[in-house]
Amino acid sequence: MLGLPDHIEAFLFDLDGVLTQTAKVHAAAWKDMFDTFLRAEALRTGTGFAPFEPEDYDQYVDGRPRLDGTRTFLASRGITLPEGRPDDPPGSLSVQGLSNAKNDTVLRMIREQGVQPYPGSVAYLHRLRELGLPRAVVSSSANCRDVLRAAGIDDMFDVVIDGLVAGREHLPGKPAPDTYLAAARALGTEPAHAAVFEDALAGVASGRAGGFGAVVGVNRTGQAQALREHGADLVVDDLAELIEGQREAGR
Repeated sequence: MLGLPDHIEAFLFDLDGVLTQTAKVHAAAWKDMFDTFLRAEALRTGTGFAPFEPEDYDQYVDGRPRLDGTRTFLASRGITLPEGRPDDPPGSLSVQGLSNAKNDTVLRMIREQGVQPYPGSVAYLHRLRELGLPRAVVSSSANCRDVLRAAGIDDMFDVVIDGLVAGREHLPGKPAPDTYLAAARALGTEPAHAAVFEDALAGVASGRAGGFGAVVGVNRTGQAQALREHGADLVVDDLAELIEGQREAGR
């Protein structure tokens, strides 16, 4: 009934792109922030403007903690900025300042657009709850609980491991497996008996690195092959496929 091996007894979900339709919002906010910075950088250095592209989001940013995403993308362009301070004004020329600008933009967009969960994911969560199976959210976002509440699914989880918990407990972000391992511990489950659900390449790599019993790639953006290459055991376009027994290797 759940589309996964029988030994799986706990279910660990990424948030953006797996449970809620907010991955596109995050991608748009990252592009807005980085393109603004890159245009100014091109003017400052007299070089051509090369915009932030979808493949940049997939490779350097998606699934990572906000500061790590900023650092990783800047490094891909050979740009070094000071780390700055957490209270740097949004848009300041520091890793913290750029990251704060992105966060301000995504919060504004969520306020304006609202948060919609994926119906297939909600149906899957309801089925797990009916069966009394433990469920956790594992997200790099410090805004995770606010997004869960806005989507109306904050009561569906036994454990939430988000960016705030990771910071407090000094857990490295994805693609390191530490946040998923923390969720398994909190549920009292061995990784070999838990499934990870991820749409981000870094998140899939995190599940694979943690030795989890199943890693499910959720193919929202046509990257089924890349999800498999990063460690997904199974790729689906929507979690409803698992309920219906219509698993597929992805297209």
